[in-house]
Amino acid sequence: MSQPVILCRELTKSFRGRRAVDGLSFTVFRGEVYGLLGPNGAGKTTTVECIEGIRRPDGGTVEVLGMSHASHGAAIKARLGVQLQSAGLFPGLTVQETVDLYRSFFPRALPTAEVLRLAGLAEVRRADPNRLSGGWRQRVALALALVNDPDVLFLDEPTTGLDPAARREVWDLIRTLQGRGKTVVLTTHYMEEAARLCDRVAVIDAGRMLAEGRPDDLVRRAFAESAIEFAVPPGLDPARLQALPGVTRVAAGAGTCTLYSLGVPDTVASLLQLSGEQGFPLERFTVRQATLEDLFLRLTGRRLQPETGGAA
Repeated sequence: MSQPVILCRELTKSFRGRRAVDGLSFTVFRGEVYGLLGPNGAGKTTTVECIEGIRRPDGGTVEVLGMSHASHGAAIKARLGVQLQSAGLFPGLTVQETVDLYRSFFPRALPTAEVLRLAGLAEVRRADPNRLSGGWRQRVALALALVNDPDVLFLDEPTTGLDPAARREVWDLIRTLQGRGKTVVLTTHYMEEAARLCDRVAVIDAGRMLAEGRPDDLVRRAFAESAIEFAVPPGLDPARLQALPGVTRVAAGAGTCTLYSLGVPDTVASLLQLSGEQGFPLERFTVRQATLEDLFLRLTGRRLQPETGGAA
């Protein structure tokens, strides 16, 4: 591994007696894209805010770029870039003027034209950012996180509100930044995004680490089965599905049922027979390999849905 950039050891933080972060420990290395995954209320945002110096932890230690916020807070913040889901933008300024303003806050900054190009904002540089769509405002928030040419970049749901083409443009940007040696800490509700971008992910729930590692390795260790997925038919007894040959586990939620099977042909044949006997259609039927989303479901008991509001 390369040089550690972020060190968290036994990090704790409570609010009104509730433990939001509960003894969390992990290391992020230079040039790595590190993903924090967890349901709403898992403690992801609180953890990131402690790393950024926005909140003071109750216990444990945090080091960023070899420094602590207690003694080198200003030096750390000058080398961080933070993209929030919603950024407070000054009224009356264009996109370009907003970038210029944020650049003036830092002793080291990228040229405005480069920031606009990286964030894909050149065509709307004269627009009022407060009048742009949610997806364009996401790009503005990303641009503002880049102005100081940060060593460590924190991206909170960076592709929320973006269409698929724009989402892939952001993915390309993140890979470009990683190629420049930047370290990226990413929170996302898109499992495909995490699997494609992250060198390692941490699955967090109730402020605790449930799993950490490379996405493919985590899935491979957790699943020998394939996944059989279909729309949940009304009134079907889950015990009937669990009893099908080859099935090791049944997971249902959000209108979808997933059977994890060690013998797909036998399971599918019996499932077809059951659907005929019970008179329910197999809609949205698919057979696939297990994914990061399946791992998340197994660890937390919940599916991770893209957010429409603030982070947890």
